[in-house]
Amino acid sequence: MRFQPPLVPARLIRRYKRFLADIQLEDGREVVAHCANPGAMLGLAEPGMRIWVEPNDDPKKKLKYGWRLVDHENGHFTGVDTSVPNRALRAALIAGAVAGLEGYDTVLPEQRYGQNSRVDFLMRGAGRRDAYVEVKSVTLSRQAGLAEFPDSVTARGLKHMHDLAEMAQQCHRAVLVFLVQRSDCDRVSLAADIDPAYAAGFARAVAAGVEVMALGCRITPEGAWPDAPLPVQTG
Repeated sequence: MRFQPPLVPARLIRRYKRFLADIQLEDGREVVAHCANPGAMLGLAEPGMRIWVEPNDDPKKKLKYGWRLVDHENGHFTGVDTSVPNRALRAALIAGAVAGLEGYDTVLPEQRYGQNSRVDFLMRGAGRRDAYVEVKSVTLSRQAGLAEFPDSVTARGLKHMHDLAEMAQQCHRAVLVFLVQRSDCDRVSLAADIDPAYAAGFARAVAAGVEVMALGCRITPEGAWPDAPLPVQTG
């Protein structure tokens, strides 16, 4: 998906109240930007970081900038907007461009399932089992080349693992997709030290038949596009 309107560079002053960030634009103005990420953003919210933000002129929006990328200033970027993976992956799923999830006729977003939950995508096709697909945005990296999930305790993520396991037990396909919003990582693992309960729920879901896949992401200030599969380390 291409960022529209085009992003502009800035410097992070501070992130606070989870969804707000004070930033300095290149012309020196200091403004407040929306941060569409409820996670801890470990290593991604240090004052002085170069970032990229999306301007808007929507009169209905109080904040005129949205924080989209961290620029590591070494040719690599991290996407911090947790809504991007769903938007980017939806286009790839519709195009049949995700190996293992191609060949479906319809891709339905935000469908009810499980215990009062909504699955990111329900995929249907003639002669095929329904596929319930949950997408997780992965941005944490504490070791070079290794992306980890989650970056904070996620009760919601644990509930999704339980719901996916129920779908698998009902003989549907249940698929968890880790979309790594970092251009500097080539493998994925669980951050079991951060959320042991999620790691345990993940293991139970896999044992129940939930499929797990991970995709890299090609990220630039122009846009973000799902990329090649990445290995998932579970041991």
